[in-house]
Amino acid sequence: MTQTLVITGASAGIGRATARLFAERRANIALLARGHTGLDAVAAEIEQAGARALVLPTDMARHDQVEAAAEAAQAEFGAIDVWINCACTSVFAPFTDIAPAEFQRVTEVTYLGYVYGTRAALRRMLPRNAGTVVQVGSALGHRSVPLQSAYCGAKHAVQGFTSAVRTELLHQESDVHITMVQMPAVNTPQFSWVLSRLPRHPQPVPPIYQPEVAAHAIAYAADHPHRKQYYVGASTAATIWANAIAPGLLDRYLARTGYDSQQTDEAPTSDRATNLWQPADGPDGRDYGAHGIFDSQARPHSAQAALARHPALTAGALAAGALWALALRRSRTRLLPSAGQHRIE
Repeated sequence: MTQTLVITGASAGIGRATARLFAERRANIALLARGHTGLDAVAAEIEQAGARALVLPTDMARHDQVEAAAEAAQAEFGAIDVWINCACTSVFAPFTDIAPAEFQRVTEVTYLGYVYGTRAALRRMLPRNAGTVVQVGSALGHRSVPLQSAYCGAKHAVQGFTSAVRTELLHQESDVHITMVQMPAVNTPQFSWVLSRLPRHPQPVPPIYQPEVAAHAIAYAADHPHRKQYYVGASTAATIWANAIAPGLLDRYLARTGYDSQQTDEAPTSDRATNLWQPADGPDGRDYGAHGIFDSQARPHSAQAALARHPALTAGALAAGALWALALRRSRTRLLPSAGQHRIE
């Protein structure tokens, strides 16, 4: 039976890699994002793979646009089986350098966009008691870092909102499921188009993974939605567990290393596009694709993500993360390496 999906943030990065993966399954895929160039490009890729695509330019901060897109997807393809929330935006700057309107915009897209997407999905899934919502989360939804206060706040909000909805579905004994996939640093175009006031070009904190690693984890979560969440990358598991055990030490660690580790050695270009208010890949923009500019550093596989598909093995991996956190707690000198050795996103 042909599966029908809605993917938000589908024009680039993780959303685009996920759309390509489901196209290999010959799924019907509704593509939501603001950027026309990226949407048209990924639609062509999907159709070339033999699947069906529906381009739906949508601002996820507008609940009316999200609802209209959901209605159009259902009218075109029928019942929605899986809704994947992936759209986000951010500002890289100290909190005091972020304008209130900019902070609001990040919150509306990165948090409320998930709320509106989840609401649109559940309105169509609950009456037939079937369907899955997959929230693309982040280790930063558990452990905040400096210079990303708006994004971290939004991802924390998604975490709390999703847990509440999940408990409501459990109370109702519903066959509609909601799950999260917690991501590590991923090589996406975000770092080339995010609004940044940093003196150097922003970067994901190593270890960095390719978006296809994230896409495979999302697909697995969609197929196995009964678990509350999945971790992608050993760094994600270690970060979450270390924060649970020694949050104060991580505060001091990130205060020391978190600025340099989120910037390259290169100055940003003067003509750098930003996508906070308008899509960087608008009608006259370029197609950014799924990958960012860090291909040479990004890992194409994650052993931890493979382990996560087997709960018993995952327990061992998480235990290892806990032991790592305890080791950090016992040794201040080992907790504070140079900025170039920073391993937490």
